[in-house]
Amino acid sequence: MNRWWVYQRERFPVFKHGLLIAVFSLSAVGYALLLHGGLGDRSIDLLIRPALVAFLTLFLFFLQLRIADEFKDFAEDAQYRPYRPVPRGLVTLSELGLLGLGAAVVQFGLAWAIGLPLVLLLLLVWGYLGLMSKEFFVSHWLKAHPIAYLLSHAVIMPLMALYATACEWFVTGDTPATGLIWFLFISWFVSLTIEIGRKIRAPQDEETGVETYTVLWGKQRAVIVWLTVVWLLALCALGAATQINFVVPTAFVLLLLLPGSVLVAWRFLACPVTAWANWFETLSGIWTLLVYLSVGIVPLFLG
Repeated sequence: MNRWWVYQRERFPVFKHGLLIAVFSLSAVGYALLLHGGLGDRSIDLLIRPALVAFLTLFLFFLQLRIADEFKDFAEDAQYRPYRPVPRGLVTLSELGLLGLGAAVVQFGLAWAIGLPLVLLLLLVWGYLGLMSKEFFVSHWLKAHPIAYLLSHAVIMPLMALYATACEWFVTGDTPATGLIWFLFISWFVSLTIEIGRKIRAPQDEETGVETYTVLWGKQRAVIVWLTVVWLLALCALGAATQINFVVPTAFVLLLLLPGSVLVAWRFLACPVTAWANWFETLSGIWTLLVYLSVGIVPLFLG
């Protein structure tokens, strides 16, 4: 059991990921409820049951993404990163495969408990995840076009967001509101923010065989792209807030986040050291938490 604890610490930190996924799940269900008028006098069960199903399912989706990456990157990890858990023999690919299959059984059971339409959405997310694990069968082309790789892989987040919000529709009997598109765009830009932010590194931290965005694009361009993405995320957050009449509080949060992001970008470009590079991943997590809290959780309980 200790080796699995070590594995999660190194490759899938349960508590760190769990917090972000819990906020993501609750925000998705909460935003869907807000678009349908909020809780009002209705039972809190309309929030709790869908949110619990969404959280458990999404947590397992993210676990399956990690497992899929272990399979996809095994040869490269064995060559360039033998210190990772699978290449060094801490856990095996077959064990991870069984874990992913067990997660799928749990996800299917949760979806079936709500209804067949949710099972169909589950199959959609599984299908896209499977295509991602095979690099859409054009791996060489995607490797040569990192922007296409980045954009195509980020689609999994809005698909998971759609699934999470659907947990609310099928419990309440509602249909998806048109304003939901803003939440899906938020999730897409959140995915891009996190992915780019975690792959901005100081020159001394670059590793052979690891294609970070600072290597692919250079420091300045990587930072500009990250800043552009967080600005687009901010615009989508405002768009989502207009749908639920929560613009002023959301704008206040964004006015705190944006200058802080610009400051970190400026300091890293002026002094590209590990301490400043690490801030991009940290800020990406903060953006994720505060945006999801602002559009789907705080307004639900203040309304």
